[in-house]
Amino acid sequence: MSFRVLFFIFLLVIPLTGFDDQKTTIIFFGDSITAGYGLSRDQAFPAIVEEQLISEGVNCEVINAGLSGETSAGGLSRIDWILKKPVDIFVLELGANDGLRGLPLDQTKVNLQKIIDRVRQKNPNVTLVIAGMMVPPNLGEQYTQEFTAIFPELARKNKAMLIPFLLEGVAGDENLNLPDGIHPNPEGHRIVAENVIGIIKKALS
Repeated sequence: MSFRVLFFIFLLVIPLTGFDDQKTTIIFFGDSITAGYGLSRDQAFPAIVEEQLISEGVNCEVINAGLSGETSAGGLSRIDWILKKPVDIFVLELGANDGLRGLPLDQTKVNLQKIIDRVRQKNPNVTLVIAGMMVPPNLGEQYTQEFTAIFPELARKNKAMLIPFLLEGVAGDENLNLPDGIHPNPEGHRIVAENVIGIIKKALS
C-alpha cells in the first residue's frame, strides 16, 4: 500500500476518532449551593447545566466539586487535589460561608485570589467564571456592601466572566428553598441553572 493511500486513510479516520471526541471539562468549585445540599447530586444545578448542554450537542463533562460548609480557606486547602484533572472552564462559587460567619473579608479576597492563581497556573488557557453572592444585612451595611463587591472586583482583576448573583430569583423565596430558607430546593436549582447556563455558553464560544 502506497504512502499516498495510507495518508488518505489517515485523513478519513481522524474526524471519527480524533480531536472532535475531546470533551470540554467544566468544574463547579463551591460550597453547599454547588453541592446541592439536601438533594441528590443530579438535582443540583451543575447536573442540570450538564444535561442541558449535552441536549444541545455540547460534548462536555461537568464536575461538581461542591462541599457543604466550605469557606474560602477550605477551598484553598483542597484546590490542588481538584486540579489533578485538566479543566477548560472553572466556575468559582465560594465566599458565602465566610460572609455568613462574619470572617474578615480581606482574607476572603486573598484566599479566592490564591485559588484563581493556582487554577491559572495549572491550566493557563482556562476560562474562569466567578459566581457573585450576597449576605444578609445583619452584619452591618458596610460589611454587606464590601462582601458583595468582592466578586465583580475579582472578575475585573482577573479578566474573568461574572455571574452577578448566583441565587438571583431564588434567594428569599420560600417556594424555591428548603425549610432552612438558605438552600435552594429542586425548583430553585433549576432557576440557578438558568442563571448559570448563559454565561457557560459564552465561555464555550
